[in-house]
Amino acid sequence: MSDTPSTAPTLAALRAQIDALDRELLALLNRRARLAQEVGEIKKREGSVVFRPEREAQVIDGLKAANPGPLKTESIAPIWREIMSACRALETPTRVAYLGPAGTFSEQAALGYFGSSIERVPCVSIDEVFRTTTAGAADFGVVPVENSTEGVVARSLDLFLTTPLFIIGETSLNVRHNLLRRVEGLDGIVAVCAHPQALAQCHGWLSNHLPTVERRPVASNAEGARLAAQDASLAAIASERAASEWGLHVVAPAIQDDAHNRTRFAIVTHPDRHPAPRASGHDCTSLVVSVANRPGAVHDMLVPLKAHGVSMTRFESRPARSGQWEYYFYIDIQGHPDEPHVDAALKALRAECAFFKLLGTYPVDVH
Repeated sequence: MSDTPSTAPTLAALRAQIDALDRELLALLNRRARLAQEVGEIKKREGSVVFRPEREAQVIDGLKAANPGPLKTESIAPIWREIMSACRALETPTRVAYLGPAGTFSEQAALGYFGSSIERVPCVSIDEVFRTTTAGAADFGVVPVENSTEGVVARSLDLFLTTPLFIIGETSLNVRHNLLRRVEGLDGIVAVCAHPQALAQCHGWLSNHLPTVERRPVASNAEGARLAAQDASLAAIASERAASEWGLHVVAPAIQDDAHNRTRFAIVTHPDRHPAPRASGHDCTSLVVSVANRPGAVHDMLVPLKAHGVSMTRFESRPARSGQWEYYFYIDIQGHPDEPHVDAALKALRAECAFFKLLGTYPVDVH
């Protein structure tokens, strides 16, 4: 056996190195923050906006491409969103409206997209998110538009038709539903309170485990958690964040019927207060259209997309509520109107439509 002492670093030595690196990181972050303040001063003089989603997407894409590891590439985006959020807050506070109260998936989506250095504006309904953002009480709104289990969130789609707001970004969230309660166990539950979408997404579990219990729709899952915190006979379907917020037990975790349940959220704002994002290289354009009620009209509407090589990634229909069996079609396409082939396709598509509204064009995460 060798008498040579081990040269491997001790735990204490490694921790000392980490502490030293943390101080270096803090110094670098403060240097970045000072540069961000200088950028903010230039933006004020030029009258340009603070938040540019395409610029932030390009920063994150560049860092992902340059990442040498061992830090996982998927960890880059949340780290840098927090850094950019903190720097953005030095320029001006960003007010973000979402479906509240505290602990909703909408709040989680808002924090994931903008970072935690925002002014939170919780709202009692999706309608209120649109109203608050339209009125200027919030700079941006975060609204659910689609769930992988239950499909589109109809109210959000309807409100895009009747408000001036447009989409400047999107984010998606893994939705893990938990049964929450003030006391442990399933005995004595009179009603389960949750948003109608959450009740639908947990239909199978509820039918198997609580078949005789009332399913009580409420404005949000966090509102259900708030009610459950006040009454031991009530249970809620909500996130672990809501459980922590309202002091509830997770009596049954992950009760959603689809293990890969995801919800997609749109980031909306008023066009008078924020310009449309410029092309980032991986963009989505959303629009809503209608066509005359004649044979082949829907086919003719889609022909320009194929003719100009534009890929359609989403196609949904909603009744126009005119009493004439007419429909609005919500369409997502790949690309940005600044790209010639996309611009040509949109112009040709507009010519085929009785109604045409561009809902927004925005960068999407390509992971």
